[in-house]
Amino acid sequence: MSTARGASTASARGVPAASARGASAASARSVFTAPEASRANALHAGAWWLWALGLAVAASRTTDPLLLGLLVGVAGYVVAARRTDAPWSRSYGAFVKLGLFVVGLRVVFSLLLGSPIPGEHVLCTLPEVPLPDWVQGVRIGGRVTAEQLVFALYDGAKLATLLICVGAANALANPARLLKSLPGALYEAGVAVVVAMTFAPNMVADVTRLRTARRLRGRPTGGVRAVLQIGLPVLEGALERSVAVAASMDARGYGRTARVPAAVRRTTNVLTLGGLLGVCAGSYGLLAAEGAAYGLPLLGAGLLAAMAGLRLGGRRTVRTRYRPDRWGARAWLVAGSGVAVAVLMIWANAYAPEALHPGVVPLEAPKLPLWPAVSVLVGLVPAFVAPVPSMKENDA
Repeated sequence: MSTARGASTASARGVPAASARGASAASARSVFTAPEASRANALHAGAWWLWALGLAVAASRTTDPLLLGLLVGVAGYVVAARRTDAPWSRSYGAFVKLGLFVVGLRVVFSLLLGSPIPGEHVLCTLPEVPLPDWVQGVRIGGRVTAEQLVFALYDGAKLATLLICVGAANALANPARLLKSLPGALYEAGVAVVVAMTFAPNMVADVTRLRTARRLRGRPTGGVRAVLQIGLPVLEGALERSVAVAASMDARGYGRTARVPAAVRRTTNVLTLGGLLGVCAGSYGLLAAEGAAYGLPLLGAGLLAAMAGLRLGGRRTVRTRYRPDRWGARAWLVAGSGVAVAVLMIWANAYAPEALHPGVVPLEAPKLPLWPAVSVLVGLVPAFVAPVPSMKENDA
């Protein structure tokens, strides 16, 4: 009897303990396992931009084509893993094509206009156009060396990687949610930016829809006449969407402003202008070859001043936000991974600049440095912690 009573007591005590252990294990798994994306756990759009800008800063610190290719691969893998079916998510391919065009254009300019890089391996000699004495240092045509072509390829690949990183942010961040997260002082400018960012993808979607409809009806989709017949409905649809957005904004009371003292307005202007100048100077320092020492302090001070000015300026705008996006633990992980890649690459450029900049004169085969490559792989964190996009997810 006592044995049965003890067994029943032990089982009664063991069930809550087991359930508690199961709940804790489930919560631990939920932290490290990406859930399916929903409106409640949507990742903050600013986290995607911070992650992409971190990769772009890392790309600006090196000319190694292997590291640049690794950065492009990291950005492409994250986009493929966490991209939705929204219209803006299709912009990544356009940025990749734009990057390839930039590389080709940089090589063509190097061939036609020459390069200050000296070289000994002459590939060919183009007809040179004689120029007057007042344009000394500039030439059209002449010798084409392997060194100048390699330098042009490295330089173009760096710029192309920067564009691809920005394209990754455009493909992953919801512009409407980014607009909701902007401070009140930047809301009007943010509306213009969001309209500009979403107009082209929506127009491409309309063109695709109309061409498909014409093809199903047996009508031609190519030629000048077809383009004119498709262009008019596309422009009409864009105009109707703009009018609908303006009407909805007017119905919600957009444009209302509150009265603030003159001293607050002056302080806001000084803080905002000074902060933006500090951000520009700090960003230039981070992108320059040897400006990380003063770039980070200037960038931090400029961000603090700009945030204070924007907070004061937001008092003029009277608006509310319905269910604002929260900056949770996953947003910190996504943004922190991009910042970590940028900081580690800046640090690697300080202690081993030769590894990040392969020689051109004389020519050297590029090598993949171990630790900078490992630091770039940190940018893959969003592919595992960001919510998985749902097939039924819309662009709201």
